[in-house]
Amino acid sequence: MLKRSIPLRFILIFSTFFLTVLLYIDRACISAAKEDIMSDLDFNMTQFGWIMAIFTLGYALFQTPSGKLADKRGPRKIITFIVVAWSVLTALTGAAWNYVSMLVIRFLFGAGEAGAFPSLTKVVFNWFPVKERGIVQGINFSGSRLGAAFALPLVAWMLTKVGWRMSFLIFGILGLMFAMAWYFLFRNKPEESRAISEKEKQYILANRQQPSSAEKANLSFGRIIRSGNMWMTMIQYICSNFTFYFTLTWMYPYLKERFALGGIEAGFYAMAPLIGGAFGNWFSGILVDAIYRGGNLKLSRRLPAIIGFVLAAFGMIMLSMVDSPEVSILFLTIAIFGADMTLSPSWAFCIDIGKENAGTVSGTMNMAGNLGAFVTIIAFPYLLKWTGRHEPFFYICSGLSVLAILMWLFMKPDKSLNN
Repeated sequence: MLKRSIPLRFILIFSTFFLTVLLYIDRACISAAKEDIMSDLDFNMTQFGWIMAIFTLGYALFQTPSGKLADKRGPRKIITFIVVAWSVLTALTGAAWNYVSMLVIRFLFGAGEAGAFPSLTKVVFNWFPVKERGIVQGINFSGSRLGAAFALPLVAWMLTKVGWRMSFLIFGILGLMFAMAWYFLFRNKPEESRAISEKEKQYILANRQQPSSAEKANLSFGRIIRSGNMWMTMIQYICSNFTFYFTLTWMYPYLKERFALGGIEAGFYAMAPLIGGAFGNWFSGILVDAIYRGGNLKLSRRLPAIIGFVLAAFGMIMLSMVDSPEVSILFLTIAIFGADMTLSPSWAFCIDIGKENAGTVSGTMNMAGNLGAFVTIIAFPYLLKWTGRHEPFFYICSGLSVLAILMWLFMKPDKSLNN
């Protein structure tokens, strides 16, 4: 009865949305626990910066291999393995005893999480018609923003009840429960599912992207990086991540320390930009699909991304000029709304040009973007140390958004990497 009344792919969207919520709760909780961890393990500011950054380095380096695995083995097994790995390493974060142990655990944590979004891109390719691609990607990424948003005040509250070590253990157990459910309920393709109705299956098969036999061949990493189209895709994604990762790592301690806020109060302030990012994902996803249905593939990718980067540049410039927490949050929310508008067109673009190799291509883009995020996390404390000011970091974010706009003017979603 359920499969007749609710299309199975809609239930799948809810599942992947929850997956990204959990993904970013586990990723963002270390930022909220910063003071407790630094106090217990005697870390300084730059050491903690490296702890957050080393996660991103592991995450970046394993993007392309994990995306390739999702293309070859299917997202069912790969996502199950990824969720188990990151959940175990989330729990182990709470068992770290010194600086080196924390660095090792967080690097492995990043490597374990690496294939999540490339694998989800493969899910989108297999299960959803092209005209639904934008909103599905927007919903998935909005989950990551909402997960991070609610993690900040939630972890701040949990720290007062059970401490940071037990908090990480609890989040790890939740992840293992999801991994079990995913493995037993999900199937790689609608053709393999017994739960889907015949009507919905035929609808998906008739409207999803159909690769040619040549496009089913494995796409080498060398061929990917020889593409100018791919290089522009990676550069603009570096620019997007440079802005966003400030909110995921340094925003909470920045707000708390600059404006002398309490932990839970800072957590609630820090929710606003991340919730703004969720709305940016939804709005962009709807816009991508609406323009695509009008028959303009290039504009459906370019326009939402360019609008997003304009807002990101404006928000970060204005953030450098204000000195109250309320106005700072307003402009930071505008910036993150804009930065997150770029995600749906970026990941849809990777499916457009990668097709059957969507996991590999999106993983390569995400690898580049997270190398940019690695620089972000390190740059913020070092720029503050060298200049004594936060503003230079915000100027860089704004300048990179302008560079990304230039990239999008020349990117071609109709130019397959297999041609």
